[in-house]
Amino acid sequence: MLKWLLVIGVAIVVFTAATPWLSRYGLGRLPGDVAFRWKGRRIYLPFTTTLLLSAALTLLGRLV
Repeated sequence: MLKWLLVIGVAIVVFTAATPWLSRYGLGRLPGDVAFRWKGRRIYLPFTTTLLLSAALTLLGRLV
């Protein structure tokens, strides 16, 4: 259980750091991704991008 929490935490940090790079390629602006401002901060919830990347990584993992 602790390993999964660590993996999820690292994945969130990596995805957050990669968001500006991924947005240049259109990820993060897909229908279903939510971005809004709250108290002067930009809140970004990439639901569709997460599903797309998860499917791609699952396919890659099954092929390897």
